[in-house]
Amino acid sequence: MVPIQKVTAIFIGSLLVSIGINGFLVPHHLLDGGITGVALILHYSYGFPTGLAMFLLSSPIFIYAWFYERAFFYNSFLGLLVASTMIDLFAPLSNEFSLSILTSVLLGGSIIGIGVGIMVRFETNTGGTDMVAQFISKAFSLNVGIVMILIDAVIVTAAFQTLGMETFIFSSLAIFLIGFLTSFISKPMHT
Repeated sequence: MVPIQKVTAIFIGSLLVSIGINGFLVPHHLLDGGITGVALILHYSYGFPTGLAMFLLSSPIFIYAWFYERAFFYNSFLGLLVASTMIDLFAPLSNEFSLSILTSVLLGGSIIGIGVGIMVRFETNTGGTDMVAQFISKAFSLNVGIVMILIDAVIVTAAFQTLGMETFIFSSLAIFLIGFLTSFISKPMHT
């Protein structure tokens, strides 16, 4: 049974992630990192629903987790289902805000980082490379936010030719902000 705090974190975190992506990144064709970034590239290039792409692209990672890291599977699968559904449900937000690209990066990156941070703090996530980052973080005692920044940097750098310089720079800024806030919010509080 999943504790109510974890379920609440999944719903609040997923809501924030879906608002940040659809309301602020999508209007400027910006990327998040990881599986979400790849899903956004598929969305921009082919009109494929971002949430569905996230779910499908995360499937191999969840199969691995089922066999080798069962706790990560249980802690993340609900997060993936809720986040991918909310991202597609809130897709119409991409037409609601008319902000500058820098303002969108700052707001979107902050909202997504807070959402992911809340989920990671309660040992859940949206799957995909968030889960890979948690595997690496656990194995090497590294901060999960830093690991996420490194994975995301590799993905955005690999997509550089598709993005163009402006989108690359602003996507990189958004990803850094997301990773920073995830790292900050996911730290345990000391009493």
